[in-house]
Amino acid sequence: MQIEKIAETKLPTKWGEFLMIGFKEFKTKREHLALILGDIKRDKPILSRIHSECLTGDALFSLRCDCGFQLKCAFKKLKEEGNGILLYHRQEGRNIGLLNKLKAYSLQDKGFDTVEANHKLGFLDDERDFSLCADMLKLINVYKIKLLTNNPKKIKILSNFGIIITERLPLITETNQNNKKYLKIKKRKMGHMFK
Repeated sequence: MQIEKIAETKLPTKWGEFLMIGFKEFKTKREHLALILGDIKRDKPILSRIHSECLTGDALFSLRCDCGFQLKCAFKKLKEEGNGILLYHRQEGRNIGLLNKLKAYSLQDKGFDTVEANHKLGFLDDERDFSLCADMLKLINVYKIKLLTNNPKKIKILSNFGIIITERLPLITETNQNNKKYLKIKKRKMGHMFK
């Protein structure tokens, strides 16, 4: 286990009242969240979403990415299901950090794509550690999920760390003029599964 459960409380939202659980990594002291809607103590797989922190998309409503749109869509799907889990994975900018993400954006403004910009800054395509998410699920006694994702890396890593994924459900949002190239690169270079 790389992470421990620290606190829990209720979080009322427009999508329903969630149980919010806070976790802390032992090594980095970074904090992550699990938002649980309804009853998850069932034998059937639980609808789940791993959402990686994106301050610019989630809080500042950036149109450069699809993150904020995916977050809202995930909440909507959990509400429709009546129960489920959203893990808020705090590894900003594919785990390169907020300021490095801004540097990557600046490089993208000069014509580099998102992967090229990360490489130019000395990072991999994606530096995130999804094994932490497997630990979070285990700490809330969830081992079988239906995963809302377009990212094959999440499926592989969760499976490798003992989480059974019974179904992959796409999380497709509308493209716009600002994120069209970004989404094409996610599909072409990072293998994201769109449609």
